[in-house]
Amino acid sequence: MSSDRHTRSMLPIPDRPAPGLTTYDAKHPDTSYPPIEPLVPPKGAPNVLIVLLDDVGFGAASTFGGPCRTPTADRLAARGLRYNRFHTTALCAPTRQALLTGRNHHSVGMGSITELATSAPGNNSVRPNTKSPLATTLKLNGYSTAQFGKCHEVPVWQTSPMGPFDAWPTGGGGFETFYGFIGGENNQWDPALYSGTTPVEPPATAEEGYHLTEDLADHAIGWVRQQKALMPDRPFFIYFAPGATHAPHHVPKEWADRYRGEFDDGWDALRESTFARQKELGVIPEDAELTARHEEIPAWDDMPEELKPVLARQMEVYAGFLEHTDHHVGRLIDTLADLEVLDDTLVCYIIGDNGASAEGTMNGAFNELANFNGMAALETPEFMRSKMDDFGGPDSYNHYSVGWAWANDTPFQWTKQVASHWGGTRNGTIVHWPNGIQQAGGLRSQFTHVIDLAPTILEAAGIPEPTMVNGVLQSPMEGTSMLYSFNEADAPERHDLQYFEMFANRGIYHQGWSAVTKHKTPWVMVGGVLPAFDDDVWELYDGNSDYSQARNLAADYPEKLAELQLLWLIEATKYNVLPLDDRSMERALAESAGRPTLIHGNSQMFFAGMGRLSENSVVNIKNKSFSVTAEVEVPVAGANGVIIAQGGRFGGWSLYLKDGTAKFVYSVLGIHEFTTEAETPIPAGTHQVRMEFAYDGGGLAKGGDVTLFHDGAEVGTGRVQMTQPMVFSADETTDIGYESGTTVTPDYTPATSRFTGRINWVQIDLGADDNDHFIDPEERLRLAMARQ
Repeated sequence: MSSDRHTRSMLPIPDRPAPGLTTYDAKHPDTSYPPIEPLVPPKGAPNVLIVLLDDVGFGAASTFGGPCRTPTADRLAARGLRYNRFHTTALCAPTRQALLTGRNHHSVGMGSITELATSAPGNNSVRPNTKSPLATTLKLNGYSTAQFGKCHEVPVWQTSPMGPFDAWPTGGGGFETFYGFIGGENNQWDPALYSGTTPVEPPATAEEGYHLTEDLADHAIGWVRQQKALMPDRPFFIYFAPGATHAPHHVPKEWADRYRGEFDDGWDALRESTFARQKELGVIPEDAELTARHEEIPAWDDMPEELKPVLARQMEVYAGFLEHTDHHVGRLIDTLADLEVLDDTLVCYIIGDNGASAEGTMNGAFNELANFNGMAALETPEFMRSKMDDFGGPDSYNHYSVGWAWANDTPFQWTKQVASHWGGTRNGTIVHWPNGIQQAGGLRSQFTHVIDLAPTILEAAGIPEPTMVNGVLQSPMEGTSMLYSFNEADAPERHDLQYFEMFANRGIYHQGWSAVTKHKTPWVMVGGVLPAFDDDVWELYDGNSDYSQARNLAADYPEKLAELQLLWLIEATKYNVLPLDDRSMERALAESAGRPTLIHGNSQMFFAGMGRLSENSVVNIKNKSFSVTAEVEVPVAGANGVIIAQGGRFGGWSLYLKDGTAKFVYSVLGIHEFTTEAETPIPAGTHQVRMEFAYDGGGLAKGGDVTLFHDGAEVGTGRVQMTQPMVFSADETTDIGYESGTTVTPDYTPATSRFTGRINWVQIDLGADDNDHFIDPEERLRLAMARQ
């Protein structure tokens, strides 16, 4: 790299024109200037492809002995390396921000997911500008950069269509191209998509065969073909992060049916068979032990017999989902092979951003949002059986049982969110780079972590870690390059110290030993009693002889345990882990969490055409009284369509007109629907439609009375028996004058929901009825401002 003419530690690379003769006349024979040379990385820098799947346990994919067939991962492993001690942070957004920056998740403000951010530096979801992303470094060194799929790193108060876009992939994230979604999850059949920072609709419907993973692969394939056609000498960096296999587990039925009957013996039997395959493949040591099932997880034999067919179908759907995802990753890999660039592409295929998800309750879920609202009991065994054939389809928003998550983390203890044990943090990873790896099909067992990828890529590309980016001095990356292990199977590990923490589940790894304590159970999201932090029971494991954390040595080596506990505290202090925060759904409310909000006060005004507004972009109407007032112009023939809708098929509410008659509908998880209808239609002309909801009070999720008004006169009453207390949707939005995504409005589809009259304005006000059922049009702005 000594011949490289650039000093790359300061980005952007400063322009340094060479001094020389300047002639007066361009035609003078001594007129000469060096050729313009486009900025490119150092010679030999490879293409880079990172594939990051979502919510896949170590024991799920066939590449690491699991039951889900992943032929693409198998193929890459056969020509590359398997890493069986690669670690994540135990949760989505923290792993992603750590991967993209090369820093620990608390160092970049992502101690939890963005939706639960607080004002504490380690949990505020704001990446410091002293920790610039890898994509920025690569772009400013001449790489073409593109991201496809999930972006869960944007602070929630910045997720509206107006940004600011500093944390978006194409804003401050370093990617020149982005096609995907913002947030933790999305409906695979009907996603809320962005191209760059512009909202776009899916190119087809589920009925027409649309699926998000296929769409993402199509865009990635189209992009890389164009990139190599126009810039064959410039390497690329592609970050391919599909929403799969995060819930909802959506997949075409024929893929799920490939696994029909394969899981009828239950999760205990699946753990045994997976463990045996892992030994046969050699992806775990011969002396590794299968950890015992914790008493909090029921045995398969203890599950109700009438529910077992539903439970088995849940795993069939998930397995089909993972195989379907791997298939579309394979299409991208095939494209690189067709373009004859695969051998010089450093591919990192990370099978999961954390362990398998146990957020689906013991019985699983047809609508996973039931558990997020503390209302899982609404999904009775009878209800689940009635929906069995719909699991995975467009009418579902499903998740599998805790038992399947545990089985998919074989041979380890626990699951996603539990950062203490390897079940939450150890993910099978493949590195494929024929031009840089001498041994095909090798196994690597050095301790590695997701923060190691950024320094690995920079070393492979011959690019130094920048000391300054955009005029801001950078803090050093905290990961360790893995490149040393590519061609030295027995090289001593270089990353030998790493802390873990998530919701106060915490652990420390140091030179083979690990000390861990599980504090919180992931599927208990609302309620539950937690111990004091100092009452947590720590365990001790010797990873030099106990790969799976099966033998707790805390009683045998108390001094070693105390040494590691102190080391955890030192590392936690160093990386902004403290103060510990074990709250989960309580942090969903911005005012109690202490993070900024986009909307202030008790009133919010909207105008027709506004849409794709996340719940964090709209005043929160849950567990309180509120009103919605709209000024509409109704044509002589009457009006139809949505005035305002929040949420979608799986929970939400809507104020709309049907044949000129005002209606209000409130859907609880798509299970219970409450509708109030006006007694008379709205006459032609300009009028106000108003809905008032008087909340019963007395706690969360209570019901309330609904009253409809035309121009201040009461025209209808109704009753909502219960409400959703925490969240309507993780992906559906609020839209004015139409409804995107799936519809909460029973009389309309997205294609027919657009309002046929004119909407002048819509206003939401919080609080009890003040007997003012009409807003003077000339005073509406003053009233709105007064409530701020």
